[in-house]
Amino acid sequence: MPREGAASRTRVVAFGPGRVNLIGEHTDYAGGLSLPFAIEEGVTVTATAIAGGDVEAHAVDLGEEDSFPLADPGRDAAGWRAFVRGTAAELTASGHELRPARLEITGTVPEGSGLSSSAALEVALALALLALAGEDEPDRVALARLCSRVENDWVGANTGLLDQLAALLGEQGHALRIDFRSLRVTHVPLEIGDWRLVTVDSGEAHTHAGSGYNARRRECEEAARRLGLDSLRDAQEADLARLPVPLDRRVRHVLGENARVDATVDALREGDLARVGRLLDGSHTSMRDLYDASTAAVERTVAALKDVGAAGARMVGGGFGGHVLALFGPGDRPPHGARPVSPGPGARIVER
Repeated sequence: MPREGAASRTRVVAFGPGRVNLIGEHTDYAGGLSLPFAIEEGVTVTATAIAGGDVEAHAVDLGEEDSFPLADPGRDAAGWRAFVRGTAAELTASGHELRPARLEITGTVPEGSGLSSSAALEVALALALLALAGEDEPDRVALARLCSRVENDWVGANTGLLDQLAALLGEQGHALRIDFRSLRVTHVPLEIGDWRLVTVDSGEAHTHAGSGYNARRRECEEAARRLGLDSLRDAQEADLARLPVPLDRRVRHVLGENARVDATVDALREGDLARVGRLLDGSHTSMRDLYDASTAAVERTVAALKDVGAAGARMVGGGFGGHVLALFGPGDRPPHGARPVSPGPGARIVER
């Protein structure tokens, strides 16, 4: 419900950050563990109250517009328009009384990069629409679930909660150890001193809905069904012999990746950055060989980063293209075009 005096608020600006997942890929929908962090780049949504009953949206960077009735957004839209319509519809269906608005959308996260421009857009839209209606601080875990429904039901990407939780719960200087069974979030200091984390574009964009992402999720669900488990989190090494190829490889990846998350947390707490690099390499090998989620462009990028001295490098995001994350030690120089990344604050209202 809107708060008293909400009608006097005519303009708000909200920011949703992108995210880098340090390690723990394709584990969220299997009840596993991940270690993402929010980044400084993201999506900004400026919401201005307007008369009438419509939402008018302008994707400034694309030079594109859309409009729809707030009472009936409709499902006849794709791309960024599906995110806007889905967010408005899901908020309304959840009992929030939104106001007609003009939405100006700008972003600094490259689309298809694997840095979750989609979640950045969802959470910025949701916070802006809610703040314009007088709701300044919603339940952020509940909002992550709502934004995930937008991606699942309106965009067609069967993602988990990793991206939305990272964007909404991020904290300056920290990664988030997320347990997707309990949704317990632990803030882990990401202190790397003279070491550097960078991302490099593989030159190949990826999309959740259009790549093999949904197929991998279906395979994990089928493996759990065959093993009689609610979650692959409960699978044991001995269970793998009961599964056909490639389901056995998918489960092996999930089990190994969960272990690498906790090993990375321990290494960070001990200041052992060289070990973190080796764990990143192990994650990439698993994503490539067990999850079959790499591409030739990604492999070339990983190899080039290792050749110039990266202590570890791996694809980030859902795979099938996108960016590669690399860790460089003191004195080692990342290649031209590498983008430094560091943990920033989570989604927020920046102006009201």
